[in-house]
Order: sequence, then C-alpha cells, then structure tokens
Amino acid sequence: MKPIAVALIDGEHYPGVVAEALERAADRFDFRAAVFLGGSEKIVQGGLQRHAESVYGLPVVFDEDWARALDTAIERYHPQVVVDLSDEPVLGYVERFHLASRALAREVGYVGPDFHFSPAVSERLCTAPSLAIIGTGKRVGKTAISGYVARILHAAIPGREERPGIVVVAMGRGGPAEPEVVDGRRRTLKAADLLACSRQGRHAASDYFEDAALSGVVTVGCRRCGGGMAGTPFTANVAEGVRLANGLGPELIILEGSGAAQPPVAADARLLVAGAQQPVDDIVGYLGAYRVLISDAVVLTMAEEPLASRDKVLAVKEAIEGLHPGIPVVPVVFRPHPAENVEGRRVACFTTAPVEQQGVLRGHLEERWGCRVELFSSHLADREALREDLRSRKMSGVDTVLTEIKAAAIDVVVEEAEARGLPVVFMDNIPIEVAIGTQGDSGGALEGLAHTLAAKAAERFGQRTG
Repeated sequence: MKPIAVALIDGEHYPGVVAEALERAADRFDFRAAVFLGGSEKIVQGGLQRHAESVYGLPVVFDEDWARALDTAIERYHPQVVVDLSDEPVLGYVERFHLASRALAREVGYVGPDFHFSPAVSERLCTAPSLAIIGTGKRVGKTAISGYVARILHAAIPGREERPGIVVVAMGRGGPAEPEVVDGRRRTLKAADLLACSRQGRHAASDYFEDAALSGVVTVGCRRCGGGMAGTPFTANVAEGVRLANGLGPELIILEGSGAAQPPVAADARLLVAGAQQPVDDIVGYLGAYRVLISDAVVLTMAEEPLASRDKVLAVKEAIEGLHPGIPVVPVVFRPHPAENVEGRRVACFTTAPVEQQGVLRGHLEERWGCRVELFSSHLADREALREDLRSRKMSGVDTVLTEIKAAAIDVVVEEAEARGLPVVFMDNIPIEVAIGTQGDSGGALEGLAHTLAAKAAERFGQRTG
C-alpha cells in the first residue's frame, strides 16, 4: 500500500514540471496535498491560491510561515511522509533540515531524491510512567542532570528504601552485552567494586555505574552502537533493559540517552540537555531542531564564562524558545561534589570538565569542601595525557584521589590509586541554576521542573493506559 503523502513545491519550477513530477511519483506515494513554499520566477502569482488545485492537481496549503504551513498540512491530511520536490534557492540547506525536523517530530517521514529520513519507531514498552533524558551531544552533562533528577524524584517517594520507586535505564557505548541491574540505594558501590568489574574486562565507568554509585537509585545498564542523525542507535539492547526495569515495579522509569543518541523506546515525557558552549546551530539547526521539538523542557548546561558568555547563553535560550515557544529553559553550571568528606585532605582531582574551568572548579573544591588540590587533571577522556598527569611529581604530595566516574576513571585512575595505596573518593557534578538577567530566573526552577516532568509523564501514561 502506498504511503499517504504531502508534497513540498515551489514557484521556481514551472507548474507543468511539478505536476509531471507528482504524476511520476504517484506510483510510489498517495499524494493528498501540497505545501507551497514560495518562489515566483516560473509562475504568475496573481490568483495562484484560487487556481492552485487545478494547476497542480492537488489541494495546496499557502502560508508565509513554512513551519506553520507544514503543521497545517500534517494536521489536515495526516500523511505518513513528506515528499520534498523543492530546491534552492527557495528551500536551502538550513530550511530543509528545519522542515525535516518538524515532520519527524510529528512522526512523519521526510524524503527527497537522494535522502530519506524516517521517524523513530519507538515501541511503548514501559509499564510505568517514563521520562527520557536526552542530549545534544557528548560531554554536555546529561548524566549529571539525569542523576540529579533521579535523586530529587527518588527522595519524594515514600518507602523508597523498600522498593525501587525510580529506576534509571541507561545505555552507553561500553554497556553490558546483557542488561544488568545495579542497586545503588544503599550506596555500597565503592572503588574496589568498580575496579573488580574493570579487571573482568567490563567498562566500569559506564553511566549506569555512575548513576547507581552517586545518585543512590536502582539502575539498569544497557549498550548501544551508532546513532542516526535523529538519534536512533544502530543497535541497542534497551528494550530488554526496559523489560527488566518493568519487573522491578517502579513508579517512574528514567530512560537515559547516550551522547546525542536517544533510547529507542517510547517515553511519556522528555528532557533535553544542551550545552551553552555548543554552536547555536548544533542545538536548533540540522536535526538538533528535532530534539528540541520533541522535548518538554531544556536544561542548558555550561552557562558561564569562559565556556559561554552571558550573550551566548541568552542567544541559545532565545533560539530554543523561538523554535519551540513556551518550552521551559533552565540555564545551569556544574560544581564538584565529593561523595565523602575530603576536608583537610591533599587531593588529586580527575575530571572530564574543560581545562578552561580548572580555576573555578579547583577553587570550589578548596573553598566549599576544605581540601587542598595538589593536582587537577581534565584528561579522564585522554588516556595518554591522563597517564602523564599520574606520573607528575605533584602526585607525591597527594593523600587522596578524587575522581568522576567517567572514561578512564576506573581502569587507569583507580588502578593507579590502588598501586599507590591511596584512597579513592568519587565526585559528582551538581547542577546549580544561574540567573542570566531574564524574567523568570529564580532558584528552585530545576527541582520544580523535575517534579513537573514526572507529573506530566504520569498524566500521559494514565491517559494512554486508562
């Protein structure tokens, strides 16, 4: 059966040429309407709207706002695919990706002569309300935000020590071959445990270990390989992980993405994590726009100098709100939070934070947590540079190793700490809201947003299953 389709057309092509193309494509698509994108070189504009159906052989939607025109066509004709018959100069690269994002966000495919974008086919597997936390790329702080949200929501659930009210299903490039449950509620996962996992050949710094160790929740570890332009993994065992999570009887399942890849399982609500230091087009352009359009809220991380100026943060925030009017956007920064008391200790600190943040992070550790930072390394994701840091003479003055659970933290840093007989303290990254001078900036927004999204997920789940 041919898919129901809406065509994108323009006036830079002769109407007869467009009509012929539609006729030739009719053996593959069931065209119900067209959206006119403008251009007048090859047509007579006067009266076109009145005669468009006879000219093109289809009902034609006209609107100077192309996004609104496409939305109208999708709502009115319920296509399965949008067929792009337009071209430069009317429809450029930027505009084409924007329209593709809008179509995919409405679960409608988008095809052209040499490309085909398919909407994510996400099976609804969660037997409890679900919240997906996705990102616009690697190292934007998605796992830290996921851990924060999990902690906030877990703390609000009565009897949380007896039953896993919150379960995080996390996928990663180094996740397990078979989904694995790790119960972090009693915070018994220590460096020695992760080191033992690492020595078994496992990626012991995978996100689900970080979530369990630092957030105190039950996690399910999964793996994925690859990520499409709209975020679909090439392969993943997340479906099996969700089924495992379902069996634990949670009140809410948090589906944690990996980099810019999304969990290939349908969610009731979505939170997008974007980095203010990223180019604006990476967030609202290309198929980043798709991620913004399908999300219910955005946390904008790294929202401080020298990573992003106040003007840059405002520009990204305004671009997101312009693309998705009304979406909440909360700018935050991260500050290190040791999982144990390090007051009075001389520490070597290992992180994936940008080297430009060394001053502010070192200062925070010393002023807030009372330790002395003898060595600060931003090289957790660069094994060669990391090993060079560990060979530094500064290590001779260290009595404690402080590290994030990421990248080479376990197989390199914890191994070296073990060899030196140094205790290891894991370090979390806590999001702190920042005011950027716009109306509505206030503390507590992120915590409130977590509860709002959980409530929205529960409401949608109830509407779907009730």
